[in-house]
Amino acid sequence: MDKWKYYDISHKWHLLCNPISEEKFERLCKLLQLSHGARVLDIACGKGEFLIRLAELYGISGVGVDISPYCIKDCLQKHQNRVPNSNIKFIEMDGAKYPPESWESFDLAMCIGASWIFGNHCRTLQALKKMTKPDGLIIVGETFWLKEPSEEYLNMEGFKREDYGTHIENVKVGEGEGLTCLYTIVSNQDDWDHYETLQWWAINQYVMAHPEDPDIPELLERKKREEEAYLRWGRETLGWAIYVFRKSDNQKS
Repeated sequence: MDKWKYYDISHKWHLLCNPISEEKFERLCKLLQLSHGARVLDIACGKGEFLIRLAELYGISGVGVDISPYCIKDCLQKHQNRVPNSNIKFIEMDGAKYPPESWESFDLAMCIGASWIFGNHCRTLQALKKMTKPDGLIIVGETFWLKEPSEEYLNMEGFKREDYGTHIENVKVGEGEGLTCLYTIVSNQDDWDHYETLQWWAINQYVMAHPEDPDIPELLERKKREEEAYLRWGRETLGWAIYVFRKSDNQKS
């Protein structure tokens, strides 16, 4: 089954494709206080909600990059419906290969919940630093361990212990890159439950509506595996947070 088809089905009802509530998301957007026309880059932009919301609030210009054709289709429709006159461009491509028109050109660069694109949390910050102006903002969404993961959980999910750090380690990685951590938003179990279980409902609805789809057995098998991993281990083991960093004025990328 095509990976992006799976994510399109499982995240069909998600406004935000990460474990964060709409209230927390709205709070973050209002805290940013961006200038009109500020340039914003969103790598792995998903359905484009972050860029669209910032365009509504501040009149930003921006670029959203995502490898999923389903996501880009959603982005373009959302752009047309909500901010048709805004200077926002959506590009379907691998975010790690995105070539900015010029380096250090964005007031805000972000990659929310997709550090795998660049390899890990540290490499994501390094990549975003190169595209962010001095004194600009960098926002990432990153997983962290709430407690030591069991071998069973690691094996089922295909994780390694070193894939993620703790919450404080995620902050320290940014500081090690010369960034200042300004703010964090940490997901709670309600955020996680909404994010995970809404996928189950969306998949169930799809199966009912498309019984002829040959991908259904694989779709249901993956749902069963991910449901088991989340309920048995992930809910108590895996955390997630958004980190807002500032790049210092005198820092070279």
